[in-house]
Amino acid sequence: MLDTVTNISPLHDISIRAFASDNYSGVHPEILDALTAANQGHQVAYGEDVYTAKLREVLTAHFGSKMRAFPVFNGTGANVTALQSLLPRWGAVICASTAHINVDENGAPERIGGMKLLQIPAADGKLTPALIDQEAWGWGDEHRAQPLAVSITQSTELGTLYTVEEITAIAEHCHKHGMLLHMDGARLGNAAAALGVGMGAMTTDAGVDILSLGGTKNGMMYGECIVSLNPEASPGLDYLRKMNMQLASKMRFISAQFVTLYEDDLWLRSASHANAMAQRLRAAVEKIDGVELTQPTESNAVFAKLPAGVADRLRSSFRFYDWDQATGEVRWMCTFDTSEADVDAFAEAIAREVAADPDAPGESALS
Repeated sequence: MLDTVTNISPLHDISIRAFASDNYSGVHPEILDALTAANQGHQVAYGEDVYTAKLREVLTAHFGSKMRAFPVFNGTGANVTALQSLLPRWGAVICASTAHINVDENGAPERIGGMKLLQIPAADGKLTPALIDQEAWGWGDEHRAQPLAVSITQSTELGTLYTVEEITAIAEHCHKHGMLLHMDGARLGNAAAALGVGMGAMTTDAGVDILSLGGTKNGMMYGECIVSLNPEASPGLDYLRKMNMQLASKMRFISAQFVTLYEDDLWLRSASHANAMAQRLRAAVEKIDGVELTQPTESNAVFAKLPAGVADRLRSSFRFYDWDQATGEVRWMCTFDTSEADVDAFAEAIAREVAADPDAPGESALS
């Protein structure tokens, strides 16, 4: 029996709220409860535990009986391992230039996965069959890495969404040309909530071959899951997971979180709330003269351009990232624990700072 420690105080200032990333949020209380329950007693290691078995049942309900699930530590590990399983050593992956695998994984797909990334500029972060065709050529040419997979992100790094029809069209195009389709679903829950469809409709039913399913950005402490929807096309995932240092010995603590997130509607409640807070933020800031919204707000992200100096002043109280320092574009993310008060306080701060800017076009106030 473990004693409960109750006299530990946080080291950080809990009054500061962040719009930088959904990774900045804490852990959903229901997930913490699940971890506490899983922490009792002993369980078999390396995924032979009852929680991982339960996870397979839960994900089968979402993605179908053919699926195979492989919990891993993080999103980069999920993406690299999933893509490796689709490709021979001479294979290449077509992706949008904004894709996480291209911009934010520090060369891991190339260095660890040994694959070539063929990146395509996409103004809204979304690939289309026509865009894919820019790099889908050269099969049989020994001088060119062979484009054998396509990776899309749902929702995209720009917060935009693929419709089910768009994903289906991409999958059909890939398969017609001998390519397989990977989906980075770090924010798949936000996409499903926004579109009002099930996760299976955007993946299994649409023809996706393999999925990196998110957990951390939707309230989990840590952990993602590779979901193979076409096991014949992605052999060796268990071996690759170990080789890539993604096999958790105490896997029950990843699986227990996923079970709680996806067994009922916690994933949907959390994602829907995050999306709603992003819409609230957009509605508030679009009234401010001097703030230019740069992307549609379709999930839990808001992109905007601010006058010079405003972003730095705001960061004394609210954390967020520059998206494009050259243009002054910033990204604001909302999460399951972003409150209406958080959004309203942030929007009011933006209005004050823009109004105080000497180059502002006029008075800026929220109405």
